[in-house]
Amino acid sequence: MLQAKPPFRDSWVLIFLILLNGGTILLPYRNSWGTTTGRYTFCYADWIDPDTPLSVHTTKPRPVPPQYEPKQKQPSSTSSTKTSFGPPSTESGRPTPVPTRSPTHNPTKEPTLLPTTSETSSPNSQSPSYKLVFSDEFNMDGRQFQDGSDPKWTALDKNDYTNDALHYYSPQNVFTRNGELVIQTEAETITFVGFNDTSGKNEISQKHFKSAMLQTWNKFCFTGGIVEAEIQLPGKHNIGGLWPAFWLLGNMARHTYVGSTNHVWPWSSNICTEKAQFAQRINGCMHSQHYGLQKGVGRGAPEIDIFEVQAGPIKRNQGVFLESPVGQPFMSTSFQVAPGRPSNRPGGGTWPGPGQWYEGLRGGENTSLNILFYGNYNHFRGDADDKDYWSDAVSYNHQLDERHFQTKFKYRLEWELPEEGDGVREKSDGFVRWFLNDRFVLEINGTGIVNAGLGSTISTEPMYIIMNTAVSKQWGFPSTCPANCPCKEYDCNSNKFQEICGFSPGFCDMMTNKTDIPSYRVNYIRVYQDPTNPKHKVGCSTPERPTRTYIEAHQDLYKTKNDAVPLKPIAVGKGSCSYNAIGVSPESCGGPTRGLCAPSRTCECRAGWTGPHCLVHAAFDPVSYEREDGFQDLEFTGPHFNIRGIWISLGAIAISLLVLPVIRRRMDGWKPVANLY
Repeated sequence: MLQAKPPFRDSWVLIFLILLNGGTILLPYRNSWGTTTGRYTFCYADWIDPDTPLSVHTTKPRPVPPQYEPKQKQPSSTSSTKTSFGPPSTESGRPTPVPTRSPTHNPTKEPTLLPTTSETSSPNSQSPSYKLVFSDEFNMDGRQFQDGSDPKWTALDKNDYTNDALHYYSPQNVFTRNGELVIQTEAETITFVGFNDTSGKNEISQKHFKSAMLQTWNKFCFTGGIVEAEIQLPGKHNIGGLWPAFWLLGNMARHTYVGSTNHVWPWSSNICTEKAQFAQRINGCMHSQHYGLQKGVGRGAPEIDIFEVQAGPIKRNQGVFLESPVGQPFMSTSFQVAPGRPSNRPGGGTWPGPGQWYEGLRGGENTSLNILFYGNYNHFRGDADDKDYWSDAVSYNHQLDERHFQTKFKYRLEWELPEEGDGVREKSDGFVRWFLNDRFVLEINGTGIVNAGLGSTISTEPMYIIMNTAVSKQWGFPSTCPANCPCKEYDCNSNKFQEICGFSPGFCDMMTNKTDIPSYRVNYIRVYQDPTNPKHKVGCSTPERPTRTYIEAHQDLYKTKNDAVPLKPIAVGKGSCSYNAIGVSPESCGGPTRGLCAPSRTCECRAGWTGPHCLVHAAFDPVSYEREDGFQDLEFTGPHFNIRGIWISLGAIAISLLVLPVIRRRMDGWKPVANLY
């Protein structure tokens, strides 16, 4: 028989805990994964794939070629050589520019065989070794990525209205097979009802291409570190039209959900400026502390493109690349940031003049400043002019060839945060560096971003990973419409001239070949961080850059009208299975070590495995920095407590509670004396 406990005993313990905590009530809360915690969360697993070899659990920063120091005396003609990447002249007789062996101070029209120089010194990585914090080897075939199926990734199931997109993102177009992640892009018509961000209405629409986008948004994010992946590019190197990308975006914006990105992308300004006050949604001029955000700290979603690849047949110094020493196919590496330069900007297709662009840029071999795209002028429907802003694309293009479309190459990004300098770590404005097969491609020194005087910095936001292939008439399509072609409809399966005439030559043949569907193939993806750097954190909401409460309060910006919540809970089993299935497969619930097929013919997962068919190891943030909302989040100042007075009062109450029962027991047998009168 259960006995009721004296209520005062628990109350006394609660009061005692409150006093020990300085008057703050700490109640358990349930985080987004359902784990009951207190102020911090230590979860049952992390983000590392058990299949990742121990030999790659650490990495070192890749060496950067030494800084070139210019000599006062010019080298003689006998000591300077020229190396040609092509014929000495064109058919027109115009000399073909050739790269010089010696590097130059400033960006030039010709790629150098050695890296170009920078007027700002190159910062050093302050740790000799980085530890693995996230990995996915994609070894398990049959994984599903639709919302609620995978703890690391979400495959979008929605239309893409951005960048003149011609595709629909479908989770059916991404899967694991033969130990690889595969994103397929195909010419297939899909009809859907969706919200048109341009017209502001729900419309029945059609797209004639299907592809896929994977995001780790609001699941896995990291602040500072190294990310690398081994990838084979989709399609053909000499046929333009596909837009494969591997990139990072700040967690405050969810790509393709444009309500979340307006006035947030790609802001990386933490301070109050005149432009930020009106154009940045969460700016440093705000002195409120709503949604857990810090007072006076601007927030945004900067973008780091590890690569955006454009295939095609146009070579350097030809056509639209007439002034560029890098032609198709190329890989664009960029840091997209706002606020951008409002005036004295270089024009598209031209080289920057003195003071027109950022300093602190160093390019590697066969790499050149991207003179075709310097950024965007951002205006949103219904906004006043003072809310418009420029965003800059600090970008270099690197020459690729057919090999990158036929086999896998390793793409690597090293991202270091700004440091104030504390005697242990040197002062630095941070940097971003790109490598291809461990060969240096580009460095953006944060000092050049800061010295532009716009208030921007190297990103300090928690950033998530995106992998996708898009189809857009802005990317790799003919720069001008062919004769008699309206360029309004694009359908490779159509027999109508007006619907197929706007594509690049060979594109529709490539897209309708069912035996060789263009496929973006990933062997692995890994993220490392410096274990000695307290600023390197795993988590989409950190103490320095919280996002959880803001996103929860603005869920409509991060989901479609058909979604109940932005992200569904991760399924643990319940996928259909077969009693007779053997081996490791979805039908066998991953095999006996991962799950089993219950009598209901649905999977039941063993501890540590998740997903509908128990194919994926559970993944969590090892530490959650979140706390339960309190009065301070409402900007409410509670009453001031006199702690000494409270202790004295509680002491008196305690003595009374101890003494009164004794007095009462002594009084139990007492009888009043009869009245003598």
